[in-house]
Amino acid sequence: MTLLCVCLQMANLVTSLCCVVLAAVVVAYAQRRSQLVARNQYERIGSDVTMQCGSLDNDASVSWKVNGTDVKAQHRLEGPRLILNEVDLGHNGLYSCFQNPHGERRDTIYLHIGTPPREPTVICRSNTYPKGFYCSWHQLHTTYIPTTFEVDVQHNQRSLEVQKDPDHKNRCRVRFPEVFSSFPYKVNVTAVNALGKASTTIIFEESSIVKPDPPERVTATPIRFNARRLEVSWHSPATWPDIDNFPLKYFLRYRPLIKEQWQHVELSDSTFHTITDAYAGKEYIIQVAAKDTEIGTWSDWSVAVHATPWIEDPLPITSTTEVDFPTETKTSPIPSSNAPQKAEPPVGRAARLLTFFSPLLLGMLLLFM
Repeated sequence: MTLLCVCLQMANLVTSLCCVVLAAVVVAYAQRRSQLVARNQYERIGSDVTMQCGSLDNDASVSWKVNGTDVKAQHRLEGPRLILNEVDLGHNGLYSCFQNPHGERRDTIYLHIGTPPREPTVICRSNTYPKGFYCSWHQLHTTYIPTTFEVDVQHNQRSLEVQKDPDHKNRCRVRFPEVFSSFPYKVNVTAVNALGKASTTIIFEESSIVKPDPPERVTATPIRFNARRLEVSWHSPATWPDIDNFPLKYFLRYRPLIKEQWQHVELSDSTFHTITDAYAGKEYIIQVAAKDTEIGTWSDWSVAVHATPWIEDPLPITSTTEVDFPTETKTSPIPSSNAPQKAEPPVGRAARLLTFFSPLLLGMLLLFM
């Protein structure tokens, strides 16, 4: 019985020793892995940057490399620390430190140089009224490092659910909690990165952000036998959800390409219009905008279409006489007559000359006799 107890105590001691050894191995492995996995360090452009080589003592001697080569930028070493002066984007890179004299790598740092964010520009608009609205934002100045945005929307002293737009990175969508609300909306967008944060807040009424998308499928067709007319038609934007209860009105503009001045026509809820004062034979450029009949602002202009009023086809030129042209390839002066001219034989030409001069020769002979 005593022997059994001794065996059990020895087994427990071995187990404890094994656990201690295993723990030491795990700690060593974790330290070793932390030396191999790069950690991120973010710094501002123009600042002096200090990078610490792991947890080495101040009297440790180390050497540094960036992207596998010696550090060539202006710097100084202070024990296990590398100090870079007035950093810029050219200092970005993977820095590694090695403990002398054996050159064992002790730390790896990925240095990111950038700037803190500034107040973002925020715009909110409802192109799906009365369903909801969207807000979009952007930075006027790049930060060079990853920057995220936090959005908070308040209405009537409560927060509204914000849904990220799947198709646009810096856009979110919010449903109207009620229609025709007299309470304003408050939207706050905060830009955040490793170097700082900045926010913008806008406040607006529901009616002020209603702005439809431009009309779609705009066409312009000439009207047969009408040299000054064009038939223009279009469709309401597909994003406008309830055209029956929230109708749109339209604004048509058109001009010939030879002129800079537009002509305008405002229409109620009609989706077609006949231009009656077009210049005959001139190409026109045509666009349409839309707006809720009661609130909001005009949409952007639709995609421009081009059209030319009807032009009568010219009559074909016909001729009742056929002209045979000589097949000679020689060039010669154009004759005064349409009929081809035939060359005269040399003998006939000499005979006519003799006939012309024969009376004169006979007179001279008689004179000398």
